[in-house]
Amino acid sequence: MCYNSAQMERTELGYWVALGRVPQIGRARFSLLEAHFENMEEAWKARPAALEAAGLTGAPLSALLAARDGITPEAELEKLDRKGIRALTWHDDAYPRRLKEIYDRPPILYILGQLTAADEWSLAVVGTRRATVYGRQAVEELAGQLAGNGITVVSGLARGIDAIGHQAALAAGGRTIAVLACGLDLIYPPEHLRLAQEIKERGALVSDYPLGTQPRSSYFPRRNRIMVGFSLGVLVIEGDLKSGALITARQALDENREVFAVPGSIYSPTFRGTNWLIQHGQAKLVTKVEDILEELNLTMAGHQMEAKELLPADETEATLLRTLSAEPIHIDDLRRNSGLPIDTVSSSLAMLELKGMVRQVGAMNYVKAVR
Repeated sequence: MCYNSAQMERTELGYWVALGRVPQIGRARFSLLEAHFENMEEAWKARPAALEAAGLTGAPLSALLAARDGITPEAELEKLDRKGIRALTWHDDAYPRRLKEIYDRPPILYILGQLTAADEWSLAVVGTRRATVYGRQAVEELAGQLAGNGITVVSGLARGIDAIGHQAALAAGGRTIAVLACGLDLIYPPEHLRLAQEIKERGALVSDYPLGTQPRSSYFPRRNRIMVGFSLGVLVIEGDLKSGALITARQALDENREVFAVPGSIYSPTFRGTNWLIQHGQAKLVTKVEDILEELNLTMAGHQMEAKELLPADETEATLLRTLSAEPIHIDDLRRNSGLPIDTVSSSLAMLELKGMVRQVGAMNYVKAVR
């Protein structure tokens, strides 16, 4: 029987999804399997001795061997198809670029709705489930204005600040992404079912948990790393010192993402976290949306999105991109290596920066942006 490339890709995706249903197999063990086997079909069908040789031992090995008796890869894909859910592996071109950069990136991402090029400019908005009147006002204004400036608002669909942030982005006619701590065939909390439907139509629902996964308290902090991974930074609206919002802020700092915080009353426990972040220099104080846009150089986000549509580049830009790499190179060395006039190099670099293809890392040194 002959298979075309699309069929082969779908077959392989089925084995990724099947392996993803084994709770003990995450980023680290997927990496072990990839390093040892030619593909995930081979890994799924491997004998116990081969799996042990790959580094899979103990409980994870037992869990995989048990799972193989009750899971059929193609049937898993058919379940996703019926729900309209798309599965991406970390090798897919459509897998979010920034999410690939975080340490604990999910091997498989499930998506209900659509991710677009506009989501390159995303900001996570987080806060307490027990929002004060002031917190509600702050998130409504800031999330709405972020969306109005072409920034995708990313949050967790939770009660309080999360839900208000999603609603404000939708009301402003913008995009929003909700990251769930359960399978995409479930909505938690259940009263946000209608909001989730609106988000699906105007953005996306995202999870790294397979279908049928019920929400657990331990899943929410892990869910937050995906919100960080999608985003240029995190805006903390309101949260106490031991809140999930502060956990997200620390994850953002660990991943070298920007952190912003709204100051609040010194008498309010729900603002102890944001005030602490500001006081200790771990977050930029935010009183208006311009504080965020200017810090992230997003005052021209709309123009950046338009410029990105100009791809592919002309030959001059192509020459510079071939000369650039992940290692910083000075503009003078770019001129010499490319053989182009300095004014041409300078103007082309400016356009490439606008398109998000090149970054200046200081002192007129440039690197190729990860895409």
